[in-house]
Amino acid sequence: MSIVLIFENKDATPWLNALKKKLPNTTIEVYPNVKNKDPITFAICWKPSKNVLEQFTNLKVIQSAGASIDHITNSQILPNNITITRIVDEKLSSDMWEFLITIVLAQLKNLKTYSKQNAEYIWQQHPYKSIKNTTISILGLGKIGAYVALKFAQLGFNVKGWSNSKKEISNVKSYCGKNEFNSFLNQSDFLINILPLTAQTKGILNKKTLEKLPKNAYLINVGRGEHLVDNDLIELLDNAMLAGAFLDVFRTEPLPKEHAFWQHLKIEITPHVASLTNVTSASNQITENYKRFLNKETLINTVSINKGY
Repeated sequence: MSIVLIFENKDATPWLNALKKKLPNTTIEVYPNVKNKDPITFAICWKPSKNVLEQFTNLKVIQSAGASIDHITNSQILPNNITITRIVDEKLSSDMWEFLITIVLAQLKNLKTYSKQNAEYIWQQHPYKSIKNTTISILGLGKIGAYVALKFAQLGFNVKGWSNSKKEISNVKSYCGKNEFNSFLNQSDFLINILPLTAQTKGILNKKTLEKLPKNAYLINVGRGEHLVDNDLIELLDNAMLAGAFLDVFRTEPLPKEHAFWQHLKIEITPHVASLTNVTSASNQITENYKRFLNKETLINTVSINKGY
């Protein structure tokens, strides 16, 4: 039995070094430099190329190198007996929270506007909003979304969240299912998307959805680029229906230089950095799972292929 690392757009070297220290007697190879594919039963993946896993006919476990699995399930034909696991790390949640609170406060206090004014030597004051008068609406109340919602609520924001099932989070109003979706969108100053990418959530940030937000609401997408219909967002921004958007994820990454998002004055962009996987803690989880696999024990942080999370 051996392990293969299959990474796209991510340097595998730190992961290889960390895992070799923890599993010194295990053969660990980095695709495509694999000498023998037959012994490989455990794959660690980040955005693997389409159908690349079909080459490994004895594969039993696919470990995502991040919190999501859509980068695997959307590009591979997977047998029914395969087990998929993901990284669940408290640091991912806290990093996401710090990223989001930075964006929200900067928007509330007009920091982007003042930054532009500085470049033009403009001295002009603008009205601002306060925390207690601001409503944060969060799409997705999984482990990260629930943590973020709780932290916003603890600061005094009005917070509500939407998910497939009802959640019990202190001072967070929970909405669930299609029947409550429109009510959830009402009276939202910020709409933050942290949903997993599934067949049901793909394209959920479309014109029909975003038009239900109050005028001048602000969109933050830290879920997946495929959640957003790009042209719909541009249309709503151009028509002054939305105040702006902060985007950390995109359908194609890196974002192509010719993409309209780069030049749009109401869009801010970061290169998928809202919450980065920590190699040290992630390699500990992967090592634990590999040892459990060898001992035929239940793996941690397994994912339902049908649900997509």
